[in-house]
Amino acid sequence: MRTTVGWHAEPGNGAGTTPTLRRAPLERRDLRPDDVAVRVDYCGVCHTDLHALRAAGADGSGPRPLVPGHEFTGVVTETGTEVTRFRAGDPVAVGNIVDSCGACAMCRIGQENFCHDFPTLTYGGTDRGDGSTTLGGYSRAYVLGERFAYALPAGLDPAAAAPLLCAGITVWEPLRALGAGPGTSVAVAGLGGLGHLAVKFAAALGADTSVISRSPGKAEDARRLGARGFVVSTDAEQLAAARDRFDIVIDTVSAPHDLGGYLRLVALDGTLSHLGHLGPVTLETLDLLIGRKKLSSAGSGGRRGTAEMLAFCAAHGITADIELLPSARVNEALDRLDRGDVRHRFVLDLSDLDGSGRQGPTDG
Repeated sequence: MRTTVGWHAEPGNGAGTTPTLRRAPLERRDLRPDDVAVRVDYCGVCHTDLHALRAAGADGSGPRPLVPGHEFTGVVTETGTEVTRFRAGDPVAVGNIVDSCGACAMCRIGQENFCHDFPTLTYGGTDRGDGSTTLGGYSRAYVLGERFAYALPAGLDPAAAAPLLCAGITVWEPLRALGAGPGTSVAVAGLGGLGHLAVKFAAALGADTSVISRSPGKAEDARRLGARGFVVSTDAEQLAAARDRFDIVIDTVSAPHDLGGYLRLVALDGTLSHLGHLGPVTLETLDLLIGRKKLSSAGSGGRRGTAEMLAFCAAHGITADIELLPSARVNEALDRLDRGDVRHRFVLDLSDLDGSGRQGPTDG
């Protein structure tokens, strides 16, 4: 085993609470023949991290320790004896999946995110080799099989590229699957971590792109990101004018909400792709029936789609809009994320974990 350092939370701090992350030593496995060791430089902060921390705080049943972080970039520091795609010094990116069965129908077509045997998640997952719980990217080092490490294209800022591996691929796959491009109209509901990248992608793909938001003040930001239209979702006249208008609506709103209003904006034979809130939904069948509309969803992405997205981002100069913080301010980032006080994604700089000095909350 090899030792690194990272930010972890012991679960069981009380229902509904977000445990405080503390700096502590972590163990990483010795390299298997097909493994790469990565120095983690930048890791995005995702709403999933908040959900996982709260679940651990609620009943104490989560992994010990829980180390969040599943969208990071860094540099290969060592390779296993059978690795052929990377060598020490190569810049890489890693997303929220680090292994899959490799044999099921989904894995064979490059959709490892839908692995029938369930993909191994970057944190809180079960390692297929030794049964241990995976620990995430809020740490200075990570070890994974080379199949799920991606070459980071030259020219992409590694800090701003980190969120592409979660928020980016989450919106990229449905946009591609639904045919976003010239001659199509796309609306993006919500302008947070997922939404702002969906706008950038849709515009770069050549679609006529709009944003749907409760906040009129976000219109300028939407235009800066590439949107040509803006619909205020609390304005009845604007909603009526946009009825049956969009071939694709990408719904990134993270809180539970009624889907009917968005479905009414979908054009004949169009699709509402519901991405932001994972949980039960209710809807009126008539909202689908009138216009032969479709409701879909998606999550993360497979290896083929992720590599394609990174190449597209390099070709079009697309990265996330981020606020970069030293990792010692991780608890501040989580608190502000919970309050919606971020534009549009927090990214942690893990370089402050080097050396013997302690920063931020510590054990003992």
